[in-house]
Amino acid sequence: MLNSNDKVEKSKESYSNNAISQHDPNWHKPIVPDKEKKELRQEPYSMPNGFEWCEVDITDAEQRTEIYELLNQNYVEDDSGCFRFDYSRDFLTWALAPPGYLKQFHLGVRSSKSNRLMALITAVPAKVRVYGAEKHMAEVNFLCVHRKLRSKRLAPVLIKEITRRINHTGIFQAVYTAGVKLPGSVASCRYYHRTLNARKLVEIGFTRLAPRMTMARMQKLYKLPADPMTKGLRAMTPDDVPAAHKLVAKYLEKFQLAVVLSEEEFAHLLLPRMGVVSSFVREDNGGVITDFCSYYHLHSSVLGNNQKYNTLNAAYSFYNVAKTVTLTALIKDCLILAKNEGMDVFNALNLMDNDQFLEELKFGMGGGNLQYYIYNWVCPKMEHDDIGLVLL
Repeated sequence: MLNSNDKVEKSKESYSNNAISQHDPNWHKPIVPDKEKKELRQEPYSMPNGFEWCEVDITDAEQRTEIYELLNQNYVEDDSGCFRFDYSRDFLTWALAPPGYLKQFHLGVRSSKSNRLMALITAVPAKVRVYGAEKHMAEVNFLCVHRKLRSKRLAPVLIKEITRRINHTGIFQAVYTAGVKLPGSVASCRYYHRTLNARKLVEIGFTRLAPRMTMARMQKLYKLPADPMTKGLRAMTPDDVPAAHKLVAKYLEKFQLAVVLSEEEFAHLLLPRMGVVSSFVREDNGGVITDFCSYYHLHSSVLGNNQKYNTLNAAYSFYNVAKTVTLTALIKDCLILAKNEGMDVFNALNLMDNDQFLEELKFGMGGGNLQYYIYNWVCPKMEHDDIGLVLL
């Protein structure tokens, strides 16, 4: 997600070319045609005095820690200022080093004097399908500027430079999300939250007791079985990848905006990683993989002076395919599995077919929307359930 706390109008200048008329009959084309490499700007954009560009090596432990600390102290907070995303080092490696990633897309800004990492923007190459057109794009993420430098207006320069670097690889479209609505949004999705640890969520201020609701009644309301109910549901293994990849890829074909994953990319993204991503398959009696569910782990720091808790442990619904059971039953098992892994809350966007389970499984509507954007591409606006792409 682009950092919704960076008060620079969220790159409005750089992305204003997405502000297109919805009445244009000529859809499904670039706004600005692709250019030859010689037509592109050759030199990096200038930095303000005292700052310089760098490429951050996510595979280097020290530099990975620099990224972690910058995001941990300066990245997205909720509107109340009570929670801030806490991307773990393992999560960052997973998100930023998929097959085919390019180091030049991990763009940082350092202080010339101290060499301290002060700003970041990243991208990873991806194949994305938009209304049937498969395009090589970049998924842009982790736009973050140190809070002391917000007045320097570094974010628009970061966006211009990452765009220049992406263009030099022959890619001219990008997909990204933001918590604010800018011109050119192609879809708007809403977050929903399912309580798993009621007492903790109340104590840290994530939720509150409703009028005439006691803690005991709230805990009973959100109580889950101890074990999953779906027969044959188990953690995915490398041997399951070919069948699970085929299952998920086929499912994603029905959405208007969706990722197109190779088998290698699928394995990287969805094979279980402790504390990062959890994925499960249902295998029938004949050894056939019939169903798939997954969630990733993205915790948040509890800000303020809470004496008891430092971290909100959150699971986020990822990609799910229900063939032989209902999606509601499959996600209920995800809730059980996530709670057994120590999660406090299970979050889901109302994209794909997620509307099917939100009410029955007692998800509560969140306070914010997530906007989807496609840079340099003209297409009609989509509904939330047209989206088959989850950006980390």
